[in-house]
Amino acid sequence: MKVSRVAVPAVLAVAGLTVLSTPAFAHVSVQPEGSAAKGGYAVVDFKVPNERDNASTTKVEVTLPADHPLASVAPQALPGWKIEVTKSKLAKPLTVHGEKIGEAVTKVTWTADGEGIKPGYFQKFPLSVGQLPEDTDKLVFKAIQTYSNKEVVRWIEVPQDGQAEPENPAPVLHLSAASDDDHHGTSGASDASDSTASGDEGSDAEKTAAATTASDGHDTDTTARVLGIVGIVVGAAGVAYGVFAGRRRTAA
Repeated sequence: MKVSRVAVPAVLAVAGLTVLSTPAFAHVSVQPEGSAAKGGYAVVDFKVPNERDNASTTKVEVTLPADHPLASVAPQALPGWKIEVTKSKLAKPLTVHGEKIGEAVTKVTWTADGEGIKPGYFQKFPLSVGQLPEDTDKLVFKAIQTYSNKEVVRWIEVPQDGQAEPENPAPVLHLSAASDDDHHGTSGASDASDSTASGDEGSDAEKTAAATTASDGHDTDTTARVLGIVGIVVGAAGVAYGVFAGRRRTAA
């Protein structure tokens, strides 16, 4: 009985470690590289995980929001993928920098030239987008994922505030508050291209700030890894102590 009482907590402790290390259910999502501020420009990554064990992802279609059309959309070239950009006429023309624009990109499609996204892997599909709207806090992009076995998963259900996440949620890009710098594109994709074209590498203060930011990010990542390892070691030590204590009680 004493051994059983010790063994049960030990098993539960090991099971707890297993649950903590199990990855959460993954779905197609979108995140900015840096910030996505209202009225500015940004590079956003659509993260597409392969959720099948017996098929690869061979096609990804992303539909841009029709209620907030984006005048500038440019995909990044990706080895192993053919990219098709679809433009459509706008019901209401956009005015950007004093110029009226009657059509905009409404869909971007990536089709694999080779194996695509194999089981156990994910792929990021970057887009440079702008000008981001100022009258909303988020943009909803609907995505369709096609597998090599012809299975199609539609990530098109719009998440609702205060409700449980739907089974196949659409990717949602949350926009941050605008600032004067964001309106001029200094923190988005527009500023990045301008800086590269001019050859301006930035002042010493800017370089120092960038180095500090990179260092902080590295330190944070290292700390998280150390804490994770410590947690596992402590859990394993607890299991070993419980078994050892049980044996001592049995021997006594």
